[in-house]
Amino acid sequence: MARQPAPNARLTADAAGLVPVTVPCVRVAPEDGERTRQTLAERDLLDRSRKITRDGEFLYVPVTDAEAVTDFNVVDFDAPRRETQTMPADLLPFEPSYERLGDVVIVDEDDPERARKLADALVESAIPTKTVLNRASKIRGRERVRDWEVLAGSDTTTVHREYGCAFALDLAAVYFSPRLATERHRVAEQVDAGERALDMFAGVGPFAVPFAKRGAEVVGVDVNETAVEYLRENARRNDVTERVTAICADVREVADTYADWADRLVMNLPHSADEFLDTAVTLAGEDCVVHYYDIQNASNPFSPGEQAIRAAAEPEYRVTVETTRRVRSYAPDQDNVVLDVRLERQ
Repeated sequence: MARQPAPNARLTADAAGLVPVTVPCVRVAPEDGERTRQTLAERDLLDRSRKITRDGEFLYVPVTDAEAVTDFNVVDFDAPRRETQTMPADLLPFEPSYERLGDVVIVDEDDPERARKLADALVESAIPTKTVLNRASKIRGRERVRDWEVLAGSDTTTVHREYGCAFALDLAAVYFSPRLATERHRVAEQVDAGERALDMFAGVGPFAVPFAKRGAEVVGVDVNETAVEYLRENARRNDVTERVTAICADVREVADTYADWADRLVMNLPHSADEFLDTAVTLAGEDCVVHYYDIQNASNPFSPGEQAIRAAAEPEYRVTVETTRRVRSYAPDQDNVVLDVRLERQ
């Protein structure tokens, strides 16, 4: 049955006469508006070119594909077009810096007044913003979490999307950096179907899930129980459950179970990955690529990692450094780097 226009959809004239200027919208009660908006945004169905509009007793949320919306009431409604997209920089006397994870926005401001102005501008802008968090500590502990100052909203959970994958996570309980999206994609593109890959510090699955989507058999290990729960959820969310094994443990505790198993290893624990190189050698199969992440002085960023890998793997393995890359600047005079290293058993 055809969708019905909302009772008071406005009319306008064109060459053929009066026709309704309408777009498909989900019609909900106002108290359900935010939940509906989030759900549609997670499915990439929210039409951000149109305004969410209240008219009478209902809220109208514009959608991009009415046929894909099966669990809400869709009607035709004249939702006004957004004439401009107001960005935080348009509302501030300074150039803002922020990162987005889904509808959670992360800032790093030491000045409380500046942080408050930035949070207010983010909420007022066209950026879909549920919560604004200000970094309040460095990453700490075995579970790699940090403290946050909540500047707006309260919910620290979100769904982040990158390169065709969706990752649910709770920033208050797990580690996740959107800055590494390009690097994760670079590594994932090297993965072939049928590979056996093991992420030694897997988190919520930003390496493991894309690997599995490319057809690899993946084991993800992490000491953070919440992160492992999200890894399992993200495997389901991305339809790769059958190819992902999620284990909550110190990877050293499962090394014997997966000895000589891996065709590919990810060691994204840059402050202390060198402490796990003996474990990596145990896990490596006959021919294994290791993605080793490190933080070193910018004047000599690669040699310490290469030396540590050679000390752990030789002479059992022939060690070939295939790629070295600066991932990002970490601190003054320090770089976060990666070495792609092939281990071939001799």
